[in-house]
Amino acid sequence: MKIVDIKAYPTSFALPPGGPRLGIGQAVKRDAVMVKVTTEDGIVGWGESHHGRAHTAVARLIETTLKSLIMGMDASDVVGIWAKIYQYQLASHGMGAGTSLAMSGIDMALWDIRGKACGWPLYKLLGGRSKAVPAYAGGVALGYQPPAQLIDEAAPHMEAGYKALKLRVGDSPRADIERMQAVRNAFGDEVDILTDANIGYTIEDVRRVMPVMDELNIGWLEEPFPAHDHASYKQAAGYGRTPLAAGENHFTRYEFSRVLEDGVIRIWQGDLSKAGGVTECMRIAAMGSAFKIPFHPHSSMTGINQAASIHLLCAIDNPGYFEADISRANKFRDELCSLPWRIHPDGTVRPNEAPGIGVEVNEEFLVKHPAIEGPGYV
Repeated sequence: MKIVDIKAYPTSFALPPGGPRLGIGQAVKRDAVMVKVTTEDGIVGWGESHHGRAHTAVARLIETTLKSLIMGMDASDVVGIWAKIYQYQLASHGMGAGTSLAMSGIDMALWDIRGKACGWPLYKLLGGRSKAVPAYAGGVALGYQPPAQLIDEAAPHMEAGYKALKLRVGDSPRADIERMQAVRNAFGDEVDILTDANIGYTIEDVRRVMPVMDELNIGWLEEPFPAHDHASYKQAAGYGRTPLAAGENHFTRYEFSRVLEDGVIRIWQGDLSKAGGVTECMRIAAMGSAFKIPFHPHSSMTGINQAASIHLLCAIDNPGYFEADISRANKFRDELCSLPWRIHPDGTVRPNEAPGIGVEVNEEFLVKHPAIEGPGYV
């Protein structure tokens, strides 16, 4: 089952004016990198590499250096392939984050191939079983709207069955507090309210909002600071009881080991399209499990990543929420591939049963939606 071809497809679509505004700016487009791996047997696997705001560069890295490293290797040797890329590129040549993004899509595609080769869905291949996974309404949505408008946007998702939702904070402490209070008053104490600052907070901001988050029983405060700002996370942890969450911008188990040593981030959110793929996220989750740290994978752009995340949550012993991308008009979820997941009335999702990740990719979509250069947020 040797690898005979690897292709990477950077793809984009523009968002209509007035899209979600978050701590990192106004969303103007969505990007992704789809990775296609083909074996000598004709088996095709698909994965997603996170765009990293440089989707054409990530795709180029996949199709040049990484492709040349692993062509001809056995597609079932996911550990060996991961180790070779780590040794010859990620660990040794200063391309840490970029290589981690690129290799994540390759690794995901290899797991898709393994499942298709043996006829098993990914969760079973990883040692798990099909089960209901609690989901929260997230993705690039629920931004900095006025409170009444925010309630109107969130209400249909509550009616669909979600028992948890994620609000975007990082605007200003006053405005963030007004939105959190409005959502709590509108939907009651039974809804789990999660928050994500998208690195938009200062230490002083956290000091101001944390007591209110404690009072409102907020589930977590996600990424108030950049991933490498360990000192700020440590200081902020003393401002209240609300757990700090992070991990979508931590790459490989080696960066998570520093998070573990610090002991202040108690919600881990590694991304299968960023942190090193399925192989590495299984290792990260297992490392956290030994210290009773739950793993809530951050969802990336496409249905491929989202479906794979559900499979992983069915195969680890410290699973948290599935981040359901409920953003409006996400072509990567609705048009790029077959149905990746659906919400059940009890607020849960289940893994696909088809072999591999269980999602078919529409290659015509990739032709019709070429890469759009430039930043995704302004």
